Amino acid sequence: DKPLVYLDNASTTQKPLSVIEKITEYYKGYNANIHRAVYALAEEATAEYEKTRDKVAEFLNIRNREEIIFVRGTTEAINLVAYSWGRPHIKKDDIIVVTEYEHHSNIVPWQLLAQETGARLEYIGVDDDGELVLEDLERHLATGRVRLVAFSLMSNVLGTISDADRIIPMCKKAGALVLVDGAQAVPHMPVDMQRLGCDFFAFSGHKMMGPTGVGVLWARRDVLDTMVPFQGGGDMIREVHKHETTWNDLPYKFEAGTPNIADVVGLGAAIDYLTGIGMENMRRHEMELTEYALGRMSAIKGVEIYGTPDMKKRGGVISFNFHDVHPHDVAQLLDDDGIAIRSGHHCAQVLMERLDVAATSRASFYIYNTRQDVDAMIESLENVARVFKI
Repeated sequence: DKPLVYLDNASTTQKPLSVIEKITEYYKGYNANIHRAVYALAEEATAEYEKTRDKVAEFLNIRNREEIIFVRGTTEAINLVAYSWGRPHIKKDDIIVVTEYEHHSNIVPWQLLAQETGARLEYIGVDDDGELVLEDLERHLATGRVRLVAFSLMSNVLGTISDADRIIPMCKKAGALVLVDGAQAVPHMPVDMQRLGCDFFAFSGHKMMGPTGVGVLWARRDVLDTMVPFQGGGDMIREVHKHETTWNDLPYKFEAGTPNIADVVGLGAAIDYLTGIGMENMRRHEMELTEYALGRMSAIKGVEIYGTPDMKKRGGVISFNFHDVHPHDVAQLLDDDGIAIRSGHHCAQVLMERLDVAATSRASFYIYNTRQDVDAMIESLENVARVFKI
């Protein structure tokens, strides 16, 4: 009987009615498979599906829509790159570089690739303020063996915004390709692919008010042309004969089988919703809210907050520990007050090792959160202090 205060937006976001209604509209109004039939229902479904590709292109300033591949999410996008680009291009003693604050989805595929090929996986460290130690990257690049650098544009634990304007030119100068995990960045700040200048970029729909099970991989066309298909089957083929197959044009070469049509259409509605708000407005709102929350949390005895104090370098994510109270206990007591925060290692155990903690509590904000939500969390945290006699 308490109002919900939802502060787990780094995990997934709530969905506006326009997204839910758009998905329903597909199933009620033009449910048909795409790209294969000439009847009106299928053509309408195809048009709506492809319209989302155009919306993604406009939203991120991508010039060539053929470079936009629909996948299940960031995890699948990164695995696609590791399989389709990594296996033909990464050789023994080559180096792949990631950061200590990566999500497991941007570590495990590279571990598997390194184990398979004999390549080495190296790390860019994180300093005590939660920012990347770019001297580590310089040292790795100086070997001349780095083939790929993969990093998150925004950390899902610390909220740190990576200095892509420094990192990507360094990598390019050394001849390394760059993959950017945009799962946390795209929902919260303006992203311009022409300005960014990376080679691969991945993000998920469900973190930006869209449905689960849909995401995007973008890659440069000249790179995609060198990559083998990730899966074989319908729609990724041009012709199939007994002993050979030729591939379809981009992007369909990487979209095998019946795609997640309804949720791609729903993603388009989410992009419309965010465009209506304006990503600059989104960023400004979250900066103000996060700064307010940091100020209030810092006044509570026993709260240790992780990440940079510089608001220009962090997003709307606050990870913290509360004296010696286990994060799961903190989250459970807040849940009793109707407040949903995350607890655990947040799929970032390498970072937990760097911070020398087993887990943290994490509050993460979005456009629908308010100062009243923060106040409710603070009041509940003060109750945690009373319960554990801190």
